[in-house]
Amino acid sequence: MSGEYQVELTRRRLLSSGLWLGAGAGLAGLPLGAALARYPALPWTNVTALIDSYVSQRKLAGAVAAMGRWHQPARIIARGSHALDKSARIGADSLFRIYSMTKPITGMAAMILIDEGRLGLDQPIADLLPKFAKQQVQVTPDGSVTELVPATRAITVRHLLTHTAGLGYSIIQQGPIKTAYERAGVVPGQVSRTQVRGLPDVPTAPSLAEFADRLAQLPLVYEPGTQWSYSVSLDLLGRVIELASGQSFESFLHQRLFGPCGMTSTFFQVPVRAAARLTDNYGVGKAGLVPLDPARNSVYLDRPAFPFGGAGLVSSPRDYDRFLLMLLGKGVLGGKRVMTERAVALGTSNLLPEGVVTAGTMVAGAGFGAGGRVGLGNGAGQYGWGGAAGTVAMVDSVRGVRAAFYTQYMPSDAYPLHADFPKAVAADLIALGAG
Repeated sequence: MSGEYQVELTRRRLLSSGLWLGAGAGLAGLPLGAALARYPALPWTNVTALIDSYVSQRKLAGAVAAMGRWHQPARIIARGSHALDKSARIGADSLFRIYSMTKPITGMAAMILIDEGRLGLDQPIADLLPKFAKQQVQVTPDGSVTELVPATRAITVRHLLTHTAGLGYSIIQQGPIKTAYERAGVVPGQVSRTQVRGLPDVPTAPSLAEFADRLAQLPLVYEPGTQWSYSVSLDLLGRVIELASGQSFESFLHQRLFGPCGMTSTFFQVPVRAAARLTDNYGVGKAGLVPLDPARNSVYLDRPAFPFGGAGLVSSPRDYDRFLLMLLGKGVLGGKRVMTERAVALGTSNLLPEGVVTAGTMVAGAGFGAGGRVGLGNGAGQYGWGGAAGTVAMVDSVRGVRAAFYTQYMPSDAYPLHADFPKAVAADLIALGAG
């Protein structure tokens, strides 16, 4: 392949992802509390059938679902192997590139600091990052980068948490602003050691501090607090967390979340001791699956330029389930408090600024909390997000359910799994409620 993978991928298709929690809205009003009590071990028939259908047809090398009720251990449904050409069976401790499922973790890290009074939800980030004090906004979103007007609102922590800061994303924007982001190295993500067709071959900013400084020099796409637009805001939030906490972003995650939650298999760089558990990532082409990032030569074995708070983590189903279990436990895991109940409740609630436009976006008809989509109305209590390589995870604090799906393929919209998995979860629970 002459050093270039023969799968055409655009950054928009490759990395944009969303979790459509509306599939669970049909659960409202059903007697699920009594139904769930009658089943100490849910069969998860629809979820199992979904996984079987994809793996048996070799649309996926392997897939894992981790399904939990309240504080009970997760039911692990695993099919397939780490790679199409490997016999190593996939399972709860296999490692997956979770990409944007990193965002809820970064969001909850910020909620810890907000709860402790070291950050304010509506605090201007210029208090910590003065270079963001005088922002310019494009007159026409994705239009000229020289036709600008001064921003009339300050970017706040709330804006970063909810993708309403007006910042851009090279996987979303078009035209000159996309080019400006790429030239500045404000591209906080990685796919492969080998150049992938459709992705720019540009160096990323060498540090989180430099990333923030370069981002501050670029124009905003929207006036802060007016439009939901998927962005690099959670990556920038990593720098805000550093300054508010007085320690590196990665150290803060380990000290306040990974360590207390017992998440020993969640990394920005996969260590040698865990490399054998890393799965292969594939591109979906016309002829089937094509290796994008083989585990034996993965870019995730390298140290990234900096910890990408929006899309940088590798994790295992068992590890991420502990994070979800902590959220479902209102901040308590294994009898130990990791976050306050107040911080979890706020972070999983709708934090969108009043009047923000969401029509036509991935969160139309829903809310957005600390790095994840939240359900409204009949879907109240649901919180979660998906990743660029097919992973997706959610908790439902009303119905006491946590559910996550893990596999590795790109682009995430090559298959409808981000929508089909929540539907399968809902179908299994509805079947119980109606039984």
